[in-house]
Amino acid sequence: MQSFSPFSFFFLLTTLSYVRTVLTQDGFCSAPSILDADSNSQPLYWKVTNPTLSPSHLQDLPGFTRSVIKKDHALITPESHVFSPLPDWTNTLGAYLITPAIGSHFVMYLAKMQGSRRSGLPPSDVERFIFVVQGSLVLTNVSGNIHKLTVDSYAYLPPNLDHAAETDAAATLVIFERRYSGLENHVTEQIVGSTDKQPLLETPGEIFELRKLLPTTLAYDFNVHIMDFQPGEFLNVKEVHYNQHGLLLLEGQGIYRLDDSWYPIQAGDVIWMAPFVPQWYAALGKTRSRYLLYKDVNRNPL
Repeated sequence: MQSFSPFSFFFLLTTLSYVRTVLTQDGFCSAPSILDADSNSQPLYWKVTNPTLSPSHLQDLPGFTRSVIKKDHALITPESHVFSPLPDWTNTLGAYLITPAIGSHFVMYLAKMQGSRRSGLPPSDVERFIFVVQGSLVLTNVSGNIHKLTVDSYAYLPPNLDHAAETDAAATLVIFERRYSGLENHVTEQIVGSTDKQPLLETPGEIFELRKLLPTTLAYDFNVHIMDFQPGEFLNVKEVHYNQHGLLLLEGQGIYRLDDSWYPIQAGDVIWMAPFVPQWYAALGKTRSRYLLYKDVNRNPL
């Protein structure tokens, strides 16, 4: 995996402000590509399940992958995904992308359901978050509550809640699970929602758009953020913190700094960030970047 040199990065920074102007004027950047034309007629997040750099595009590059695994971060790209039957799920294939084996305290995986499929339950005392990137499903729980989840909608399931996700058609889910770290007198509840119903939040000193999908109350030991960047926008803060992250780029493309490496990323790529790894993002291309971000919160690091 080739990373950007410091010189290349500083050159990138000097051109970010120029990118916005070029993208809106006539010239070499204004000519629509085939991918641009296709994206206008494709469903939301279609590149997550149909990435540009998929195995069929790598036939002339045997052994090539953009995936990188390091002690404090990982980039897991679609050509590296390995799908196998998910334990306790009916006829569903899953690809585990982040697990404790890499150093995380949570699990992140993709679940591909293909008609007449049913989910299994997580282990005891494990909470689950489901986000739909393709298709739709019906979610039921032990109380008989029924919810239909479509693309861009999600559900949080508290630990030990009997529930099932079922579909008669194709659906692709991204799922986060972790062993719940409870606090006395605080209890989580099932939550069902959609990204477009969540308000934009203030981001002092930053220009990206932020939505939080879970309540910020102490009962919840993690949150999931949706972050939007327009082409040329970037993080102001070069973050170093104790929280872990699991990230799925839902739309767009850009450059991600992880430690001292700089990675080009695109829709469908997954990133794991360990505590205290330096991290930074800049959006490139001609369309919005949007990513889904797991973050542990509300607990003392001790």
